[in-house]
Amino acid sequence: MKDHDDDTAITPELLLQAYMSGIFPMSEGRDDPELFWVDPRRRGVFPLDGFHISRSLARSLRRPDHRVSVNEDFAGVLEGCADRPETWINDEIAGLYLDLHRRGYASSVEVWDMEGALIGGVYGVTLGRAFFGESMFSRRTDASKIALAWLVDRLNLTGFSLFDTQFLTTHLASLGGVEISRAEYHRMLAEALQGGADFDPPALQQSADDLLARHARLQIAK
Repeated sequence: MKDHDDDTAITPELLLQAYMSGIFPMSEGRDDPELFWVDPRRRGVFPLDGFHISRSLARSLRRPDHRVSVNEDFAGVLEGCADRPETWINDEIAGLYLDLHRRGYASSVEVWDMEGALIGGVYGVTLGRAFFGESMFSRRTDASKIALAWLVDRLNLTGFSLFDTQFLTTHLASLGGVEISRAEYHRMLAEALQGGADFDPPALQQSADDLLARHARLQIAK
């Protein structure tokens, strides 16, 4: 980890270079102005053919009590991810990712209830064929899982090859996340940065049944 101070201010350009090198910034807390670089010895990733959809999650995906959108409220998702007692998202980090979003390098998947309230979401950085997952939140049961299911499906549909989760939590492991070595991660990252993928192509409108059918075919093919 590397300390960050005013003499080495992180810019959006530097942040993108960091991701391309396999490192990312964090803060100790919302009110801590200091940032530090992180390069985990063991890296969390989601194999794009390995996302686990349980029967209960499949039922949640099919329920007509929510809708899913892409890049409709990136700032709202960022705010939702930071809205917790302990968070690594301070004002500088929030500003950097909002800037990346405006430049087309950060995207979000949102989950809304039918009254128009944002109830869950996930956001991350996109470079080449790599998606660097940053954070997710949920204000209703399964809302973040719904966002992740749609995110993984979109990454498969649009040509991504790497879904970096940075760390592997128990929650992510239950959904199919795995841990790999730093060396294996850098190999996968180098390959993903060689190509290109479009996270939000026009007219990509899909139903939950479409998603579940594609997921079932992936599981059969494994």
